[in-house]
Amino acid sequence: MSTSTNVRLAGLHARYQFVETVRVPIAVIGTTLFPTLSLLFFIVPQSFAQDPAAATAATAQLAVFAVMSVSLFNYGVGVAEERALPWDGYTRTLPAGPSPRLVGRLLNGLAFVILGLVPLVLLAWLLTAATLPPSRLALTAAALLAAGFPLFAIGIGIGYSMSTKAALAVAQSLLLPLAFGGGLFLPPETFPGWLNSISMWLPTRAGRDLVVTATTGVDLPGPTVFVLGGWTLLAGSLAVWAYRRDEGRRFR
Repeated sequence: MSTSTNVRLAGLHARYQFVETVRVPIAVIGTTLFPTLSLLFFIVPQSFAQDPAAATAATAQLAVFAVMSVSLFNYGVGVAEERALPWDGYTRTLPAGPSPRLVGRLLNGLAFVILGLVPLVLLAWLLTAATLPPSRLALTAAALLAAGFPLFAIGIGIGYSMSTKAALAVAQSLLLPLAFGGGLFLPPETFPGWLNSISMWLPTRAGRDLVVTATTGVDLPGPTVFVLGGWTLLAGSLAVWAYRRDEGRRFR
């Protein structure tokens, strides 16, 4: 199959998945507006919202939270829901292979990440002193993508290894611990020593530190790249295992 055909099919899958998701407005609101509401209620009223460095770091933390929310619910719960439908079983038997479907899902998730980031960035720009020089825009985008890799893989692993009810429960159970433990709601500088030691080994903390460094220019903590790379390999292996296991159980 030609590259152009694969690209066209991936776009078709992405459009189908996007339409299916927006038909449930509460799902869209939950994954896209919660980071913005967190900024509005927990960051804007604080005095540090008028400190450019602190406001920018807080916005960067919530941007990582937006990526994590989409990864756990759009990829994790969304994949589990699709696997329960006859249509998914049918599309997986077609000769196009898995690439168009997986790329389409990736594009669909990126679309919802953007939908979550736009109001967050807009409110941060209007209501706080957060700032991002144009010279750091590309670096920030790359940092967000790198921070999202292990979270995306965790979501895929959940979606292909669990039923819809189990995936929803696991996604909800992981969301807040990973967010609070990773310093996405409170700056890690406020953590007690024991919590900071645990936090340093979480994928959300590594992603948070990488994005804050990209946006503000502060020094990158030493273990960040190692932790982020380790989680990417571990979660990526889990996602590949879960997908192959699901293929073997349902289509042998």
